[in-house]
Amino acid sequence: MRFASCADPARRRRLAEMQGFTGLDDRTLAQVDPWLRLAPAICMAWAGVGTALGSALVLAALIPFAAGGAIGPRHPFDYVYELGVRPRLGTPQIPRYGAPRRFACALASVWLAAAAAAFHLGAATLGTLLGASLVLAAAFPTFAGFCIPSWIYTRLLHPQAAPARRGEGTVAP
Repeated sequence: MRFASCADPARRRRLAEMQGFTGLDDRTLAQVDPWLRLAPAICMAWAGVGTALGSALVLAALIPFAAGGAIGPRHPFDYVYELGVRPRLGTPQIPRYGAPRRFACALASVWLAAAAAAFHLGAATLGTLLGASLVLAAAFPTFAGFCIPSWIYTRLLHPQAAPARRGEGTVAP
């Protein structure tokens, strides 16, 4: 699998639409794409600290934020951009979260709860594996724009909504 390049508008669009960000013109998408990575980046860093410390409390403190991304129109961390950065730059708002991105936040909430529970119960190896895998999963949308849970949602739960790729589903003669 090749990763996203901000310089490739077609790839940027495909990855954004896979996460449920549809109907954006190219200019808007180019302006908000870096900011769509902010919430996963903060979650990645926070989960990384909690995992490195082996702290159930630090990981559990992130759960309400992840859950907020699952139930709200945007992730709570998106408001750093919306209220602090966007007015200064004059850039567009982050679009409302679609079902794939909300699914990703819901999955992250459960993942965080499992890692926190493992640390709390003294299963440090399991907590570390769960925490580290969450950090790795959050690194993908942060650095590449590819969200694994959104991909799972789109491909498995709603395959008809998956963006078509050239040559997909065809058989060579």
